[in-house]
Amino acid sequence: MFDAVAAELRRNGHLVEAVTLSGLELDGPADGDRPPNLDTHIDQVAEIIDRSNETPLALCGHSYGGMVIAGVAARLGDRLDQLVFIDAYVPDDGDSCWSLTSDSFREMFIAGARADGRWVAVPDGLDPRARPHPLASFVQSIRLQANPSGAPRRTFISGGAWPGSPFLTLTERLRNDSGWQVHEIPVGHNIARRDPQSLAAVLHALPPADPPAPQRH
Repeated sequence: MFDAVAAELRRNGHLVEAVTLSGLELDGPADGDRPPNLDTHIDQVAEIIDRSNETPLALCGHSYGGMVIAGVAARLGDRLDQLVFIDAYVPDDGDSCWSLTSDSFREMFIAGARADGRWVAVPDGLDPRARPHPLASFVQSIRLQANPSGAPRRTFISGGAWPGSPFLTLTERLRNDSGWQVHEIPVGHNIARRDPQSLAAVLHALPPADPPAPQRH
């Protein structure tokens, strides 16, 4: 889904890694009887950052991915310059995707997991590469601790007022929060698929990291 966005950013000189979360691989999960949860996905992305020597880093998450990047930032905020929520959930401590989403999406999760209680089936009309999503990752609450090194810059990119969006109230709240930048690409939820050029342009234009403060002796 993000290949076109990544390619555009690379043409502009950025190093990009588009991550497929555990259990969502094209050939299916390694162990269908043990679905990953939110902690699994946070651990996965945190490990990628731990292995990287690149700085500054921008960490982007779409939809449920907002839960993941928030959890990673709570651990590794000192490694991050930008945290970008792309039409995504923005949790506080104790929130879950389940608690933050709308009734219609909760009904969709339950209906989608009816077959085995573990995996939420792909809704009709999504990209043919989409795979069933682990229900555990939707319902697990996040544990957030304030990072003593300071929070990265925070940006929210809205897909606009698409039918059933659970992000409209959140978008308006963040517009009035001086700690956030808010951009709108009003093409619906799947921004990376519908307008990869505009999404890449917003990401490319994010302000650079502040230079380190001079040391005082």
